[in-house]
Amino acid sequence: PQRKQVLVKYSGGNPINHFQGQMSFHESDFSLEILNTSRQDGQLYEYSVSKGPEEEVQQIQLKVYEPVSHPSIQILRRELTNGSCSITLNCTVERGDEVSYSWGSQDSRTSGPCSGNSSFLHLSYPPWNTSTACICTATNPVSSRVTTFHPSECSHE
Repeated sequence: PQRKQVLVKYSGGNPINHFQGQMSFHESDFSLEILNTSRQDGQLYEYSVSKGPEEEVQQIQLKVYEPVSHPSIQILRRELTNGSCSITLNCTVERGDEVSYSWGSQDSRTSGPCSGNSSFLHLSYPPWNTSTACICTATNPVSSRVTTFHPSECSHE
């Protein structure tokens, strides 16, 4: 036998909330609000409506995501070769679920040297040109945060 927890039962115009303080049922639009959402709330829910001998059932999968934290950029490699500065960058976040990364420049009309769709970016520019700023964007289904990398003069240090 399958066991289910009944969150709210609505019968004869009267709602009975079995999880008062954890859930809030709104009669105006029959929505259910989970208060203080946590990861454990991410599960399969079932909504059923009975009218006479028929019952309509809908299942809803709720996913709970932690928003992304502020991204940080780490320089993995920096070298000066053939008159060009080559840098490999890695953009990461400490917190966040299902995070995707993208790179771009402050001038969004041009792709330029800062374009990429992973956490890593290989950047090559003349050693005296430090005006190119690259922006890393960390995104997930509920949030998006950015951080900017400003290149400095390239050296063997």
